[in-house]
Amino acid sequence: MAGTVGLAFERPISELERKISELKSLASDGSINLAEEIKTLEARLEKLKREVFESLTPWQRVQIARHPKRPYAMDYINMITMDFVEMHGDRMFSDDKALLGGFAKIDGDKVLVLGHQKGRDTKENLMRSFGSAHPEGYRKAMRLMELAEKFDVPIVALIDTPGAYPGVGAEERGQANSIAYNLREMMLLKVPIIVVVIGEGGSGGALGIGVGDRVYVMENAYYSVISPEGCAAILWKDRLKAPEASEVLKLTAKDLLQLGIIDEEIPEPLGGAHRDPEKAAQNVKKVIKKALKELKAIPEEELLKSRYEKFRKMGSV
Repeated sequence: MAGTVGLAFERPISELERKISELKSLASDGSINLAEEIKTLEARLEKLKREVFESLTPWQRVQIARHPKRPYAMDYINMITMDFVEMHGDRMFSDDKALLGGFAKIDGDKVLVLGHQKGRDTKENLMRSFGSAHPEGYRKAMRLMELAEKFDVPIVALIDTPGAYPGVGAEERGQANSIAYNLREMMLLKVPIIVVVIGEGGSGGALGIGVGDRVYVMENAYYSVISPEGCAAILWKDRLKAPEASEVLKLTAKDLLQLGIIDEEIPEPLGGAHRDPEKAAQNVKKVIKKALKELKAIPEEELLKSRYEKFRKMGSV
């Protein structure tokens, strides 16, 4: 996916990658030796990548978090788990395609995996509500989490949503209640819970599966009480102020780590997870496995106490 870029600040990189690709194509038949030119351009490309990607603004990280080629929950599930069996329905209304869940294994460790799922095209995005879950999605998630608790299986939640679905139907079916219920019940689950924000972590839509013993945010993901555009619309009455809002919200992994909201930042390949999904997945897997090992060794009573204290102290500084 190396050349698949489209964000404004990535264009110089994209143009240089295209030039290198053209030179390699010209030299492919062996009639022209362009090795030195290609080597020079590749060195310049590497330098340019580092200059651009190592000094990203919060707004630019938000844009990468929304990149259409970024790996989604199902991509990570396919790359880091085995024997995944998806389960459906909340047993009350329907099956929400925006929030999926099922049991799987990570190198032999049984886990329940939950995740917001976006679509790759318009049709799938409409089916999955662009990753914005309905009440039935959160009720399905809680049903599966209670099942995991019954069989003493740890929970892994992959967050990637701009927020819970805001439609009238969702509100009529108890959107706020379903999220609030999950917040309370997740605090009481007697199994380890690991949360990873893999893309967008928007508001209550993220928190509905976001209560965990360990909370991680990927390098180019964000976790926030509101989207930058929503914040800009409220504070400045202008959604174009989203870059300024991104600064104020302190929504990047580095900011959240400094504020004590999360436990760790998960590094991404240079340029974002979409440039090397396999490497990004291995980074996520490494962190999850480490957390599983640590949390399994903690007695149940101590696990619940530390989880409660973790969230109670947020915002107290």
